[in-house]
Amino acid sequence: MLKVLRLQAQNACLHNIVQIRKQLRIFYLSLKCRKLNGMKEFYKPTWMMESIFQLTPEMLKVQKIKAVLTDLDNTLIAWNNPNGTKEVRMWLKGMQEAKILVVVVSNNKTSRVKRAVEPLGVDFVSWSLKPLNCGMRAAKRKLSLKNKELVMIGDQLMTDVLAANFAGIRSILVKPLVQSDSLITKFNRACERFILKKLSMKYDMTYKKGIY
Repeated sequence: MLKVLRLQAQNACLHNIVQIRKQLRIFYLSLKCRKLNGMKEFYKPTWMMESIFQLTPEMLKVQKIKAVLTDLDNTLIAWNNPNGTKEVRMWLKGMQEAKILVVVVSNNKTSRVKRAVEPLGVDFVSWSLKPLNCGMRAAKRKLSLKNKELVMIGDQLMTDVLAANFAGIRSILVKPLVQSDSLITKFNRACERFILKKLSMKYDMTYKKGIY
């Protein structure tokens, strides 16, 4: 039993190292290319909101958005509370009644995402590999909608917003539901502080209560 636990710990550690190295490469390459496209093309969200739960169907319809792609952990549910809350169910019910489609796009493994969203009746894409845009493309195929009819919501510039920009989809950056993070996310947050500081020199990078 101890050998099994030790092996699992080693595998988890190795996985974290690989993920951090991948994020470092993406971060370096995007900064290297900023002279060509500008940092805002990579990291600037279309909108910033305090919480996903402030987003209403009316706001989306004004922007002609028919479907929401959303991150899972710390956006829709707290990463350390996979069962969600009553607030999540109320928000999803409002979207459903307004015929706004919702698809979870998560980097998590299939079993983790399925366990979290199946009780909510929400479709999902797991192992989405954000900030690569393959998960966005998979969600788009499920919905059969155009880019302009979609919006991606997430709490991380380094994954959610970057993936949306690569895919040509509008994005909403929200504050994380809880302040505690996993190891990989802590690394991302450190990079994001640097990026937000640079963006705030040119743009209004404050969180609003709506999308305008």
